[in-house]
Formats: sequence, structure tokens, C-alpha cells
Amino acid sequence: MADATAPSTLQELPPPLLINLRGDVGDSAFTSAVAAVLGVAPPDAPNTVAASGELSLLWLGPDEWLVTAPEGTANDLAERLETALRGMHHSVCDLSAGRVVFELAGFEARAVLAQGVSLDLHPRAFEPGRCAQTVLARVPILLHQIDPTPRFRLFVRASFAPYIAEWLKVAIAGIAPAT
Repeated sequence: MADATAPSTLQELPPPLLINLRGDVGDSAFTSAVAAVLGVAPPDAPNTVAASGELSLLWLGPDEWLVTAPEGTANDLAERLETALRGMHHSVCDLSAGRVVFELAGFEARAVLAQGVSLDLHPRAFEPGRCAQTVLARVPILLHQIDPTPRFRLFVRASFAPYIAEWLKVAIAGIAPAT
């Protein structure tokens, strides 16, 4: 857990398991099969997250989610989803190698992000359990608020990761009080 008194901290997380999942959330067979494999059904409300332990399903669209799990999670998760969803309209695609995940935390994290996103990040509008596809410093990202510290996860295409890391470091430095 991040230190709530620290202005903001940034770290790159170990490469997580990331699976793009598509299907019909209105089909009870689909949601039941996903829940049987993942321990949680996909959320149907926009920009919300469903979680089971350290595994999360982030809503990306009416028929699309990002499954996230820590490094070292069962490598056969995509295969188990494919097996459970056989015969149903669906898509399962491992995106793990193409994304980098940063964690930004601390009481100034919202102010850091506000320098480069157009989202309303006020706690009444964007709270733990929320996610959004947005643009940070002209780069598409997926933003997920983990807890009220606040602590955010930023999912970035690997090719943009060095730029976003540097941008965030400069933004943090610009907010940090002078010593």
C-alpha cells in the first residue's frame, strides 16, 4: 500500500498477465463460464471493475474487458477461458507482452494526472473500482483507481512506456514542494 502522506510515487510493476476478453454479457452462459474460470463475472456497467482477489476485469466496452492478474498467475488462464467459452461468441487474446503497467500513488497523484488527462478525477467522479480509457500526454492509456490513497494503475502500450514514465516523473517533480 502506498504512503498516503507522500506527495506521489511512481513505479513500474512486474509484467502482469493481461487478457483481452470479448463476449455477450447479456448471455448468462457466457457470464457463468467466465465466472467459473475467473471467480468473478464481467461487469456490465461502464468504466467499472469486478475483482476476485488479485484478479480484476476492467470494463472496456459493452462487450469487452481487460482481465488483469499478477505476474506468475496461471499461464493457462487464456486456455481455460477458451475451453470454457467454446461454442459461444467470444474472443480471448493475451496482451501481456504489449503493455507496461505503472502505479502512481500518493495524495498528489490526482494533481499529477490532471496535468495530462481530461477526466474528472475528483473522488466523487472517479473512485476506487473505476477505470477509463483516456489519453495522458497525447498517449492512449487505461487508468484504474485501485484504492482511496489514491493509487492508480496506468496500462500503457510498451512502445510508449519510456515516454510516459519520463512525463510522469517530470509532472511529479513539478508538483513536489521545494526543499
